[in-house]
Amino acid sequence: MKILVCISHVPDTTSKINFSEGDTKFDTNGVQFVINPNDEFGLTRAMWFKEKQGAEVTVVNVGGPETEPTLRKALAIGADAAIRVNTAASDGFSVAKQLANVFKDGGYDLVIAGRESIDYNGGMVPGMIAGLINANFVNNCINLEVDGTSAKAVREIDGGKETVSTTLPLVIGGQKGLVEESDLRIPNMRGIMMARKKPLSVIEPIEASAETTSVKFEKPAPKGAVKLVSADNLDELVDLLHNEAKVI
Repeated sequence: MKILVCISHVPDTTSKINFSEGDTKFDTNGVQFVINPNDEFGLTRAMWFKEKQGAEVTVVNVGGPETEPTLRKALAIGADAAIRVNTAASDGFSVAKQLANVFKDGGYDLVIAGRESIDYNGGMVPGMIAGLINANFVNNCINLEVDGTSAKAVREIDGGKETVSTTLPLVIGGQKGLVEESDLRIPNMRGIMMARKKPLSVIEPIEASAETTSVKFEKPAPKGAVKLVSADNLDELVDLLHNEAKVI
């Protein structure tokens, strides 16, 4: 089985976010980038298939040279090879077209992507890939088993879980639960050294125009000042809630 794992290069959630050029561009200065958490769950599940069933795992990213350290980390975790599509990840549809083209050229059986990336939270790329390559699709996937060309997946739905049976080729949008957080892997020294020798191919993009453009970014409004009210002064508390906060 050949598995293609889609890896997004995203800011660490602890990074301080700023914008430049009149709040039209994301300022990457001083920002630490990591593997998108939903993708990391998917990569770990792919490693399980590699170890238990002998699957071949390739990771892929759409982005510039600055994303290669993230791909190298995925190789250090245990992926066999990496592919970088040499173009900016401008919007969901153009990214999906690039990834679908990689799939078609590689003869893959399974595509594992995160249900969404934590930077734009679009949640559209996995489904678009499935549509473009005419493959089955399971989103919000929290468990996956593959037996030959058959697959059984569990996905989260409103108020519960749903188990579905399908066939390969398959695209999943994975999330926490596909593996547990305790199962996530930290590259060890041996993995880091081996990653330097593993192939990281850079391919040029196909023609794929962006369908959306980010016009402007805006930070959430800062939190207001906190007023402390004595526990003995309920009248003042009620007055503030009614006349200032206007919640009662």
